[in-house]
Amino acid sequence: MNIQFQQTKDASYSLALISDEKKNAVLRRIADEIGKQSDMLLEANAKDLSRMDKENPLYDRLQLTKERLDGIASDMRHVADLPSPLGHITCDHTLENGLRLYRVSVPFGVIGMIYEARPNVSFDVFSLCFKSGNACVLKGGKDADDSNRAIVAMIKQILVEEGINPDVINLLPATHESTGEMLNAVGYIDLCIPRGGKKLIEFVRDNAKVPVIETGAGVVHTYFDKDGDLEKGRRIVNNGKTRRVSVCNALDCLLVHKDREADIPALIEPMKDKVQFHYDNYGKEWMSYDLSIKVVDSLDDALAHIRKYSSGHSEAIITENKETAQRFQKEVDAACVYWNAPTSFTDGAQFGLGAEIGISTQKLGPRGPMALAEITTYKWIIEGDGQIRP
Repeated sequence: MNIQFQQTKDASYSLALISDEKKNAVLRRIADEIGKQSDMLLEANAKDLSRMDKENPLYDRLQLTKERLDGIASDMRHVADLPSPLGHITCDHTLENGLRLYRVSVPFGVIGMIYEARPNVSFDVFSLCFKSGNACVLKGGKDADDSNRAIVAMIKQILVEEGINPDVINLLPATHESTGEMLNAVGYIDLCIPRGGKKLIEFVRDNAKVPVIETGAGVVHTYFDKDGDLEKGRRIVNNGKTRRVSVCNALDCLLVHKDREADIPALIEPMKDKVQFHYDNYGKEWMSYDLSIKVVDSLDDALAHIRKYSSGHSEAIITENKETAQRFQKEVDAACVYWNAPTSFTDGAQFGLGAEIGISTQKLGPRGPMALAEITTYKWIIEGDGQIRP
């Protein structure tokens, strides 16, 4: 077994001894350091970018910029400002025999993160795990290896200077073998979270011996209803598709009611010079400047299409009819269901959660953006005074 698993497990116990004030101070210091060391981070990222074709849909996910680093630092400060998710008593009662039982939120312990060409995830995962008292083992993709190593080295250096065990974060080699080791690290990894494309998530789900929470690929739809406002629709569809095409909340398929078919040219006009339109390929997560379009006969037809092709990530309706919107939001089975807003808002920071460790599309456990509260569990505390069970 990889020695890093044991080191991280041992280090995880020390997190219980660090005050929330200390954790917050460390996160703010790392956020400041991101700005100070931006040139170093961008240089490492440039090495990764040089190995990838700019036409690859993952290129945008891989790329760090000064603006993106500023955003990452801002998110980390926001996490520091949030209340601690630990020590919350969610149930408290005393039995007739005098036993007091209460349920309190606690860390999972060690969280293993498997992700692809997204170096920002290294920062997000550490900030959320550290704040919530979890240690983390990261396994990034080879495409982002230089970036991830620079990020983790910077974080570890600050932890050492702050008197904190640097093994509360460790980065595995960017190899397939490391993925297999993490998935089999029973007793060391308390929870594994894959974040990436459909193939990665399916591989983790099918091969893991440790507990897994799926953060799913997004096959995302927006339905423009017969009662939709055209100007709202133009803004929402354009933002949902073109804001960042490589992210999981980006729009993949536009459904249009048959009574509004004549409005399609105006609806897609803001993005006509960027986007390639298709009238097939339904159920595809494009991750590119491509968009499927389908004319549907009714709300029922739109709902049936979404039931067939949705990945359960994010879905949206554009309509001025409240009854139609409420029916759509009630019947669509997805983690996030929007009315007159783009799916691009599906994001932990946008939800006011500081950052996210991923978007869960499963129903058992967390669903939607996973942040501090979603990476804690609980234990029961029982206080007695000599009672025995009859």
